[in-house]
Amino acid sequence: MPKLLAFDTSTDQLSVAVQNGDLLFEHSGAGGAQSSTTLLPLVLQLLAQAGLTLRELDAIAFGRGPGSFTGLRTACAVAQGLGFGADVPLLPVDTLHAVAEEARHRFGATRVVSVLDARMDQVYAARYVFDGQNELGDGSRAEACRTEISDLADLGEAQLLAPEALVVPPGFALAGNAFLAYGERLAAGTARHPVLPTAVAMLRLAPALLVAGRAVAPADAAPLYVRDKVAQTTEERAALKAGAVVATALK
Repeated sequence: MPKLLAFDTSTDQLSVAVQNGDLLFEHSGAGGAQSSTTLLPLVLQLLAQAGLTLRELDAIAFGRGPGSFTGLRTACAVAQGLGFGADVPLLPVDTLHAVAEEARHRFGATRVVSVLDARMDQVYAARYVFDGQNELGDGSRAEACRTEISDLADLGEAQLLAPEALVVPPGFALAGNAFLAYGERLAAGTARHPVLPTAVAMLRLAPALLVAGRAVAPADAAPLYVRDKVAQTTEERAALKAGAVVATALK
């Protein structure tokens, strides 16, 4: 079993988890702007509980997006700082994929349209299918399987669109955090699973993603914004600076 660290700050929830063989340690709590100051202490706390050092990790997984611009930059900057300092590869994980995996794990959903609130009257969405082939021990897969059905050609590809424009094919369930804001404007008549991208879901996806060659060097890690980014916020600049400080301290 791999030794992994995972964290996600793409939503209003901060999620961190560490896996050391069969041992799993996790934390979830309030995220948002405070993630830039609370993420690093939580990472070090969970690593200590797991009896691991950064250099012993096989990889560091982080939620690359889409999601909050500030949250994505926080996660990427911290992951880069830790990766540079400890010489550990990074594993960028799509937040929509983590949402689908959480719905699969908690509700048994195998055909999922992940939908996250993108604010500005829009949602982030992507379709995923878990067909049970090449599965891990718990049944999760690294990627949505491909299909010959033309209507599902965008399987796994993140989109930004108005809630009313989201198409949910027959047999698919909705999963994510957009129901409170856009519930009546989303497709009716389908199962709805209120879940968020979690670090534990990322850990379940990580082994197969690593086998698929999705790990990258810290210098090559980048957020997935989907919506065009205009400028860095003050919080994002602080996150980048924090990542650089961590890298310097660990070298």
